[in-house]
Amino acid sequence: MEENSFLNVIAAAPLVSIDLIVKNDEGHVLLGKRMNRPALGYWFVPGGSIRKNERMANAFERISRSELGHPLKLEEAALLGVFEHLYDDNFLGEANIGTHYVVLAYECRLDTAARIVLDGQHSEARWWEIDELLDSASVHVNTKAYFADD
Repeated sequence: MEENSFLNVIAAAPLVSIDLIVKNDEGHVLLGKRMNRPALGYWFVPGGSIRKNERMANAFERISRSELGHPLKLEEAALLGVFEHLYDDNFLGEANIGTHYVVLAYECRLDTAARIVLDGQHSEARWWEIDELLDSASVHVNTKAYFADD
């Protein structure tokens, strides 16, 4: 979709997305440092928007392949819940247009030794202990919300 058309969608409606709460065998969580809006500069869980007419299972596999380099299966993940993410900005940085996500958060497993292949949205990725990410000012509050009850 062309950038201006997508910006019009963001201005008019919420986006439905999938966030991947990826844990390893030690219970550490994989986060990527974002290079784009919204949440620019923060550590965040991998994720992405579901496209129009895209089945959730297909979106899950596409997002995990794109964000991690590993196509994961929806049926092997556990739904943690539905979350809302509201941002004052948007992917283009256009004034007075916020972004609203309705997020389906899924927990999944990935081996610590798996080679993570980053997409163009992240400068780096690393495994975090849950207490460490909850205490860090560089981890976005929307990511911390997934672990509030841990």
